Amino acid sequence: MVANSDTITATTDKIVNKSAPLKPASSLPIVNIDDPQYPHYQEDVKYPPIEEFEHVDRGHKADPKKAALLGAASEIIELTPHIGTEIHGVQLNQLTDQQKDELALLVAERGVVFFRDQEINIHEQLALGRYYGPLHIHPTSGQPKDIPEAHVVLLDGEKTKRQEYIVGRSNSDLWHTDVSYERQPPGLTTLKIDTLPPVGGDTLWASSYLAYERLSPPIQKLLEGLEAVHSAKEQADASARFGGPVRREPVEHTHPIIRTHPVTKRKALYVNPVFTRRIVGLSHRESDTLLRLLYDHIAGGYDFTVRFKWQKNSVAVWDNRVTVHNAIFDYLTIGRRHGLRVTPQAEKPYLEKTE
Repeated sequence: MVANSDTITATTDKIVNKSAPLKPASSLPIVNIDDPQYPHYQEDVKYPPIEEFEHVDRGHKADPKKAALLGAASEIIELTPHIGTEIHGVQLNQLTDQQKDELALLVAERGVVFFRDQEINIHEQLALGRYYGPLHIHPTSGQPKDIPEAHVVLLDGEKTKRQEYIVGRSNSDLWHTDVSYERQPPGLTTLKIDTLPPVGGDTLWASSYLAYERLSPPIQKLLEGLEAVHSAKEQADASARFGGPVRREPVEHTHPIIRTHPVTKRKALYVNPVFTRRIVGLSHRESDTLLRLLYDHIAGGYDFTVRFKWQKNSVAVWDNRVTVHNAIFDYLTIGRRHGLRVTPQAEKPYLEKTE
């Protein structure tokens, strides 16, 4: 059982060869290999399989009115009726435990919450993440040196393996929920952006609650009896093909297509075109047809989508269990976008049956 991310770090310290050579800078999606905020890749780092753990959602302890969190804000803006709230006047590195619990509940209800002009540094961001669950270490992304739990978000005009991956893909194919292939995928997740192009680089989030609720009752009933396979294999293969790392054996796990949030008890659609591969029990043609229907439904869900325009030091806090998101790569010829994501894991997806 993994009690917390310190256990993970202690384990990886035993298996990581600290003297392993770094790949040459010419092969890496980095600007300056000596800058600690940019990703490093060690040739022989290998992590063990992630162990199961018991997850207790912090939102269960929250005041339903969220008075401590919302009362500290100077302004609260609901960006759309169904998803996305922006809070001003609150610093994430100064939250009390009560405010952290209320943030978990607010994010569970609104899907994603945004904060601007945040002073939180990566070590404080990691501590905040650990409050919500064990931190995921990504199997293929770059990491800041000696901070494996920090996931580097970096893309610019330089040719990188990430750019190779997205060549020929439409942004409509890139909707996803992070690492949904894990047995216990992420819950509350934070991303701080510190470097931006002069224009562009927005991110879309869509509500998986509304994606489910907008389906007709017969389709809802059909999906509630189905499960889908989510796979890390294609991500691992792509990383290896373009010279990147594969730090953990790629896994596949089966999750219900409709899952229940443990706090709100609302149902959410849980498939995405990046990691969902097939529906269990259906033929390939049936599975592909039904998944394409659901992906098109998500991509066309303009009435349950929010688009966030980042500023330097903005932070997004979202619940990966009840949203999908999509970074817009419209800036590759004009600038760079860089940030750090911290990704606590949550419960194994489940569907709570209701009459």
